[in-house]
Amino acid sequence: MSAYDELIAHARQTEALAQVAGRLGWDQQTVMPRGANAQRSEEMAALEEVLHARRTDPRLGELLTQAEAPDAPAAANLREIARDYARNTRVPARLAAELARLTPLAQSAWEEARRADDVAAFLPWLEQMVALRREEGQAIANGGDPYDALMADYEPETDSDTVAATFARMRPRLVALREAVLGAEAPPPLTGHFPQEGQLRLARRLAEHFGYDFTRGRIDLAVHPFSSGSGTDVRITTRVAVEEPFNCFFSTIHEVGHAAYEQGVDATHLLTPIGRGVSMGAHESQSRIYENQLGRSRAFTSWLHGAMVQEFGALSVADADAFYAAVNRVHSGFIRTEADEIQYNLHIMLRFDLERALIRGKLEPADLEEAWNARFKADFGYPVDRPANGVLQDVHWSVGLFGYFPTYSLGNIYAGCLHQALRAAVPDLDAQLAKGDLAAATGWLREKVQRFGALRPPRETIAHACDGAAPHEGPLMEYLEAKFTDLYRL
Repeated sequence: MSAYDELIAHARQTEALAQVAGRLGWDQQTVMPRGANAQRSEEMAALEEVLHARRTDPRLGELLTQAEAPDAPAAANLREIARDYARNTRVPARLAAELARLTPLAQSAWEEARRADDVAAFLPWLEQMVALRREEGQAIANGGDPYDALMADYEPETDSDTVAATFARMRPRLVALREAVLGAEAPPPLTGHFPQEGQLRLARRLAEHFGYDFTRGRIDLAVHPFSSGSGTDVRITTRVAVEEPFNCFFSTIHEVGHAAYEQGVDATHLLTPIGRGVSMGAHESQSRIYENQLGRSRAFTSWLHGAMVQEFGALSVADADAFYAAVNRVHSGFIRTEADEIQYNLHIMLRFDLERALIRGKLEPADLEEAWNARFKADFGYPVDRPANGVLQDVHWSVGLFGYFPTYSLGNIYAGCLHQALRAAVPDLDAQLAKGDLAAATGWLREKVQRFGALRPPRETIAHACDGAAPHEGPLMEYLEAKFTDLYRL
């Protein structure tokens, strides 16, 4: 075999093992018996030791100096292998195994603490996780910013100062729009009792309309909705609250966006370094455009209104227009995943600043709850009522995903650019959405973004789909201002 062929053969086996590790994580959050947690921790640690050894094999370094790329996909594979090799060789095997061992235990502790509103019970686990991630960030950064090093795992080729500057440009416009909307008359919310069985039936129907391939996936319930896997096995989860059906429906659409990206990658790239989404920002661009610009549009909600009446009978809102207003209702709340499109990014900015301070050592875990509550009161104008609605609401820090949160807003920005390009490419989009027909929209996204996987770097991926226009926050902000100005008659 050539050096390149040998690298790809090694990468395919490594990725196959990583998929097994991901399946263990899926199992833990869906069907694993609670008593299995300690054993699962050891299983994850053992598997991570094998993966780390493969990812840091000195032979990879030798092959990288010899390999030649015969085409663009091969060049992209070499780019990804080289970056991962440089990153992983800086992380001691002991540290990688400790993180893998701690993660299922910390996540289980978070779930219990969240149910009990007990920050103190989770704090020792959070302190361990932060300590290990700080060590990892410092090792990867090699003298640079440890938070930037961790963020690069989720969004390569950017840095936190650039993200902070983008957020600083967005914040005044978001705050001004929120204040204008909250000063207007609010539409009535959707109320009622929506049984779990009916919600799950409609969630499955929504997934199918948005192109989710159930021959290569499944839907399960989890505390925090997520998507897992790639290629021919891509699974999603959702959650159900019988009085809040939008939580289930839009969580499902969101996770289908992630899953569609992984299912949509060209099959020739399966189990190679480019056979996956290129970054979490690019991933979130898919989940957010599915959920928001498509799923919460006036056109599609007119179809969803009919589907809900069919499933649950007469609704508390008068008609499709009132339903659209209820779906997009701007209101006070604590939960990021339930936030409207205007306030969602403000939730992300809060988490971004806090986790960056944690990893940089400017904030300690013991002070996190107080810092969260103070920042939330300053940003949203009312106090956090309980830890489950505050510092304990998100799973991310319990599993060590520091650097992940900003990718949600980057995904919103990318989605704004893609939506603008999609509208130009499919001029009768609203007529199709009103019929519940997502084929043209999801087909365009598959053709322009998803099938390429990680062929191009993140920003280049979005620019390529948008006829070369570099991604920026302008289209997102213009979309939000136009949508809510119209909806609230500002």
